[in-house]
Amino acid sequence: MSLTDVAVRNAKPREKAHKLADGGGLYLLVTPEGGKYWRFKYRSPVKRNKKGKPKEKLMALGVYPAMRAPKAREERDAAKQVLKGGRDPLVVKQVAKLSATVDAGNTFEAVGREWFAKFSPKWKKNHSTKIIRRLERDIFPWLGARPVAAISAPELLAVLRRIEDREAIDTAHRAHQNCGQVFRYAIATGRAERDPSPDLRGAIPPAERHSYASIKEPQAIGMLLRAINGYHGSLVAKSALRLAPLVFVRPGELRAAEWTEFDLDAGEWQIPGERMKMGVKYIVPLSTQAVAILREIQTVTGSGRYVFPSVRSVRRSMSENIINAALRSLGYPKNQMTGHVFRSMASTLLNEQGWNRDVIERQLAHAERDAVRAAYNYAEHLPERRRMMQAWADCLDGLVAGANVTPIRRVA
Repeated sequence: MSLTDVAVRNAKPREKAHKLADGGGLYLLVTPEGGKYWRFKYRSPVKRNKKGKPKEKLMALGVYPAMRAPKAREERDAAKQVLKGGRDPLVVKQVAKLSATVDAGNTFEAVGREWFAKFSPKWKKNHSTKIIRRLERDIFPWLGARPVAAISAPELLAVLRRIEDREAIDTAHRAHQNCGQVFRYAIATGRAERDPSPDLRGAIPPAERHSYASIKEPQAIGMLLRAINGYHGSLVAKSALRLAPLVFVRPGELRAAEWTEFDLDAGEWQIPGERMKMGVKYIVPLSTQAVAILREIQTVTGSGRYVFPSVRSVRRSMSENIINAALRSLGYPKNQMTGHVFRSMASTLLNEQGWNRDVIERQLAHAERDAVRAAYNYAEHLPERRRMMQAWADCLDGLVAGANVTPIRRVA
């Protein structure tokens, strides 16, 4: 039962401090000296006691008679709303006080954006977009206004737990890493003394690493290719899907392909280094089958920038989900087939067929240990790669027709 103003006014001090409950965790603390203080008792959404249960905490709301019961209840209800959002109301209150006096340039968001602006020009666009989106969506709304030097490990953990709770474990780990980078930048620029992120090692469970099963049996590959040929989606999506197994580049490299990169008469696709994972120029020899697909789609998208433009705007490349969505519509779940798995499919079969391993690795554009050597060797094994890519396309045609795989070329 809620306290009346009369009950609060008439509350008498005793030999020891005592409480008068108002409800919902709110009570009036009456001290032996006659002081009357509103307190809110709650369970921390972050801290745990030795038994693993949420730790009990107290929040001072105000002093009677400056704060009367109705106002105290408003403060209690506001604190409960903060708790529903997974934040500690006492911490939020402290942040508000600090934020009123802290230099705007020393907040976590200000330092984070400064760090991003300094280093992102050297990153690939896709990589930098993911980082700033992660910070803006999952970190800044909760820690952005906090003084970067005042953020504690438990406070950072509470934010990461929000990500973990939606089962985005890998994102939680990446956000943890990005926050650590911001804290270290703050230390380097004299706005913080320590990085709390290392204190959270082991606090977030490890992300499950999925090794997606790839379709590698010749008969199953033939069925997949026939399904692709029968796909009834847009010509752009179908062309990308048909080209993917012939060139087996990374999905991001395929979907962002630009017409200026192609010489169809020479049967060659040159991908500039800024679009490659390893940052090195890359040549993809094109089989006659690949050229035929590209000439067909050229009649539709050839006047624009992208080979596979977005359905919403020709100024953007198609969505990264298009190929996977097309595979889902053909009945292939993500644990069986994804756009990226065309690479492992080609690698497995080409090795089984006896092609030179170095030739296959170069065509897959895998990492070169020596960066200088990699920059000069983008055309390495090119004549042999041309023969291999045409033989691979002919092999796929045979699988569509129901043929078995036979060795194309044996290693000398």
